[in-house]
Amino acid sequence: MELSFWDYLIFFVFVGGVALFGCSFYKKSKKGASAFTKAEGSIPAWVVGMSIFATFVSSISFLGLPGGSYAGNWNQMVFSLMIPIATILAAKVFIPLYRGVGSVSAYQYLELKYGYWARCYVAVCYLLTQVCRVGSILLLLALPINTMFGWDIGMVIIVTGLITLVYSILGGISAVVWTDAIQGIILIVGAIACAVIITWGMPEGPSQVFSIAAANHKFSLGSTALTLSQPTVWVVMLYGIFMNLQNYGIDQNYVQRYMTAKTTAEAVKGTLFGGLLYIPVAAIFVYIGTALFSYYSACPELLPAGTTADKVFPYFIVHGLPAGVTGLVIASLFSAGMSTVATSINSSATIVFTDFYQKLFPSAEDGKKHMRVLYLTSAVVGALGIGVGLAMMSVDGILDAWWKLASIFSGGMLGLFLLSLVCRKPDRIASIVAVIAGLAVIAYMSLPVFKSPIHEYLVVVFGTSVIFIIGFILTKIFHGNK
Repeated sequence: MELSFWDYLIFFVFVGGVALFGCSFYKKSKKGASAFTKAEGSIPAWVVGMSIFATFVSSISFLGLPGGSYAGNWNQMVFSLMIPIATILAAKVFIPLYRGVGSVSAYQYLELKYGYWARCYVAVCYLLTQVCRVGSILLLLALPINTMFGWDIGMVIIVTGLITLVYSILGGISAVVWTDAIQGIILIVGAIACAVIITWGMPEGPSQVFSIAAANHKFSLGSTALTLSQPTVWVVMLYGIFMNLQNYGIDQNYVQRYMTAKTTAEAVKGTLFGGLLYIPVAAIFVYIGTALFSYYSACPELLPAGTTADKVFPYFIVHGLPAGVTGLVIASLFSAGMSTVATSINSSATIVFTDFYQKLFPSAEDGKKHMRVLYLTSAVVGALGIGVGLAMMSVDGILDAWWKLASIFSGGMLGLFLLSLVCRKPDRIASIVAVIAGLAVIAYMSLPVFKSPIHEYLVVVFGTSVIFIIGFILTKIFHGNK
């Protein structure tokens, strides 16, 4: 597709500028493992907040939310409206808990409660999740870039992965959170620009967006029927509560940001700011999908026949935006993907270093050796993520299959964590039995061979609940009221 000189210029200046800015933190990050993994607790609250916001947003949100609302309604917003529950709990429970433990790893707390087996199990699950997350994000980023620029998908995956890998290795967590902040700002500006241009581009004025959308029930939050087989308001609400609790309660990406803040109070401010910022931004993306529906309903000749819902927004970005704004929005899309990939690479390296290397070599105090471990691990995770992204290109339905598998991992993680919060000393055998039972339930609900009638959003809800309930009951039986 034809793009203007200004579009290319803005895009390349942004990508190059972000990479160079990230690399500029090399001197700070090479001071030692503490600088590389938690910036020695020196990050301002607003940067922590913007980084948490950028971590939450990805190329999936950037394209998925408009695509979903274009094809359906505002059902996806129910998920976002559950974020305040998780952010309040993060402020009251999670942040003081992790900063009290004092480890940059989210999973040392589980070792204190259950023993090293729980920490090892959850860390392995997390690493598997992040490697595949890197691959899936790179692929999802490459697909619209291929549509817009015509560039080879495999080459986009490799180049994007390498650029992000370089600055995340050289700059450490400081580079990740500061570039997150810049990318988050660019993303918000790009989203607002799209929403305004679509709204004021309606043939009969802005009010036409709302009249067409309302006539087609586009502002509905979804069905309120009492069924577990459809993404009703209640199903999405439960999914949003559990997934957001998982993100803010045990996801290393978030916990690591809690540790980068100067104080606990600063971490709380940043987390509340970043979490709550996502709600209006998500609303903008959902609105974009609704506005595009109204726009192309009023001007059907502007959209090629057969264009699928997830490709409508990329098509509009190239053909419906003024020169320069297109480059800005493409840069916004790229920013969402780069931010997510850099976060996963750094957090994975941190987990390997803290949860495995330091456990195997607890007396090792060689700062240079520590940095080599972190650099090597980052490179391996980045390379594996690029490989997974390339492999996903030739497999139909691999993304859906992977997210179901990720639910298996994450369900066990969250269930163990919630059990540890309620039980002062959870029984080890009871916990293992509970995890096995929970994973069996999750596998039944996730794997196509069983044809579970329950909607996939409820996988993490049922899996987590089973682990918590069984673990609690067995611990109560084995230890009484202690």
